[in-house]
Amino acid sequence: MRKDIAFRTEDGVTLRGWHYLPDGRAGRVPTIVMAHGFSAVKEMYLDRFAEAFAAAGLGVLVFDNRNFGASDGEPRQEIDPWRQVRDYRDAITFAETLDETDPERIGIWGSSYSGGHVVVVGAIDRRVRCLVSQVPLISGHANARRLIRADRIAAVQAAFAADRRDRMRGAAPAMIPVVAEDPAAVCALPTPDSWRWFTATHEARAPAWRNEVTLRSVEMFMEYEPGAYIAHVSPTPLLLVVALGDHLTVADEALGAYERALHPKQLVCLKGGHFDAYVDGFAEAAGAARDWFARHLLQA
Repeated sequence: MRKDIAFRTEDGVTLRGWHYLPDGRAGRVPTIVMAHGFSAVKEMYLDRFAEAFAAAGLGVLVFDNRNFGASDGEPRQEIDPWRQVRDYRDAITFAETLDETDPERIGIWGSSYSGGHVVVVGAIDRRVRCLVSQVPLISGHANARRLIRADRIAAVQAAFAADRRDRMRGAAPAMIPVVAEDPAAVCALPTPDSWRWFTATHEARAPAWRNEVTLRSVEMFMEYEPGAYIAHVSPTPLLLVVALGDHLTVADEALGAYERALHPKQLVCLKGGHFDAYVDGFAEAAGAARDWFARHLLQA
């Protein structure tokens, strides 16, 4: 069963999403809190993951990140990773207020950018009983230097500085495409598979998605270091799902982070690239996450 939900964050922004409950629910159930990655909206396959979790007996709270999709927030299309981290924590608090939620059995799931967020939240919020981080961002700075050619870094940093000066003078934030068909064109996620997945998923499932973010979002991406928290997730159980062919949130960064994590932990390696976790590798990715949550929340 799915119903629409809305809740307000501590700073007064209304976030909207879905609440799933397992069929035949009796009493309070363990609940998973989840949101999407960089610029993506919940219709971009989060329903499929939530349905898989609900079928296993779990409640699921899915929400659109602030400034995106059905959620409120200004400026539109801006991604502040630390605000998104705080929104995860507010979503946990909201989940605790629901009569259907067992507040002692809350898990979190994130993918790509939000895969980094759940590492941070799992390290700092002990209400979280277990977490799944799928194809996660580990280091914004290191990852950006893998995506942006070395001879273009100075120009990107100059654009950040120019945007700051313009905003100081009252101008609207500069915008940049999320993806571009030409991987050499200026965009936030300059890989061919990013272009294919976002455009195809937008057309098939997510008309609310827009191919733009503020330039400041990219600057904040480069400042964000969720991997610094991974050793502090323990003793909360951590499942890391890594796509071995991932060259967007690069696989070697994720594998290195797994080695720094403490137990209890588990690693699942998918054969495909970053976006295969949502499509071709969905059964393996969702099944591993479902089993992890069942082991630590349903059997606890």
